[in-house]
Amino acid sequence: MDLMQYVPVFGNFAFTIVAFVVALSVIVAIHEYGHYIVGRWCGIQAEVFSLGFGPVLYSRMDKRGTLWQVAALPLGGYVKFLGDANAASVGSDGAVPEADARRTMLGAPLWARTATVAAGPVFNFILAILIFAGSIMYDGRVVEPLTFGEMRDLPPSYATELQRGDEMVAVEGLTISDPERDDRLIDLLPIQERLDYTVIRDGQEMVIDGPYLMPTLITSVTPRSAADDANLRIGDVITAINGEPIFAFNQIVDIVTDGDGASLDITIWRDDETLDLTLSPRRADLPVAGGGFETRWLIGITGQFFFDAQTEYIGPWAAIKIGAEGLWNNVKTSLSAMKHILVGQISTCNLSGPIGIAETSGSMASQGAQNFLWFIGALSAAVGLINLFPIPVLDGGHLVFYAYEALSGRKPSDRAVKVFMIAGLTLILSMMTFTILNDAWLCP
Repeated sequence: MDLMQYVPVFGNFAFTIVAFVVALSVIVAIHEYGHYIVGRWCGIQAEVFSLGFGPVLYSRMDKRGTLWQVAALPLGGYVKFLGDANAASVGSDGAVPEADARRTMLGAPLWARTATVAAGPVFNFILAILIFAGSIMYDGRVVEPLTFGEMRDLPPSYATELQRGDEMVAVEGLTISDPERDDRLIDLLPIQERLDYTVIRDGQEMVIDGPYLMPTLITSVTPRSAADDANLRIGDVITAINGEPIFAFNQIVDIVTDGDGASLDITIWRDDETLDLTLSPRRADLPVAGGGFETRWLIGITGQFFFDAQTEYIGPWAAIKIGAEGLWNNVKTSLSAMKHILVGQISTCNLSGPIGIAETSGSMASQGAQNFLWFIGALSAAVGLINLFPIPVLDGGHLVFYAYEALSGRKPSDRAVKVFMIAGLTLILSMMTFTILNDAWLCP
């Protein structure tokens, strides 16, 4: 038996696990730190801050009496406050003197408990906004008029005399200002291998021949998609499908749509080599601009122009505003998807559990640090949203109890809290089991 043939498999598996643990640990640490720091500001004493569960690998006691620890099972974490009966802050251990009751979660004022519990999801949202904003600042804003930057690595047949610094005026006579924001431009262009670009160079207007504006270059690969499973990579150029040469990204879209799920024989150019592979498009439910979803056949790739547009600096405040808009859109799309799943309008395959999240973590990490950070931001937004659901055990369930207390003037009984907690835990475990089955067998 040649054991070396299994090395890439185990290597990919280990990479996926490491990426998953890193992503989850960052999100959990931020979430739990939100609980900890706001609780501290509100006068509530934290006894334990744990990243992970199970046997303790490392621990340290700080000057405030909080034990900081890293445990062996990196699948979550918790903050245990003074007097809590357990890590879920449900019930009291009865060991706290009455004089210290104010420093416990149960003995703190309602406003302090509410702020402490809400802080976890809020910190997840803040992390998402900061990551989105950082990505926006890193990429910058496309300058106007649109100006050529670096040419992307493409096969020799795509060669052009267009240069960095050329200002684009028109393509095939179609006047443009910013085609990256003009979705109609690609639809208006003729499908032909070479196009005429009107540009301004050194103050002079000239027409230069170049490749199709959006070639068959892969600029992103959707995790757990047909393309991802077939090992298509960013930078690959699809040169033929089913033996027919192609040069425009729209041709890929048309072939996949018309194929109605039929398998495709694809030829790609990668690092000056030609490779052949086969993949089968998959149905996917995609959000549409007016709300709702549409089902389409996809292979899971996106494309861009054959060049990088020159960009300019975008300030922190503007980036944060755009990042907040990104978070809001993320939340709206997630809630819409859940609604459509519940009423049966889209597939439950849109739900991902631990297996799906782990695979996505590995895939995004393999596409580069920026893509991985963006994924952490998106996942942090999802974790924050889920934790606000009014389900006992989750933060949202605690907030419902506090809302009851604010309206009725009394806390719910211990018996009622325990019953609801058991029901909530049962629901969470059932959902987790379903998503694991979904990832492993129903929607692999």
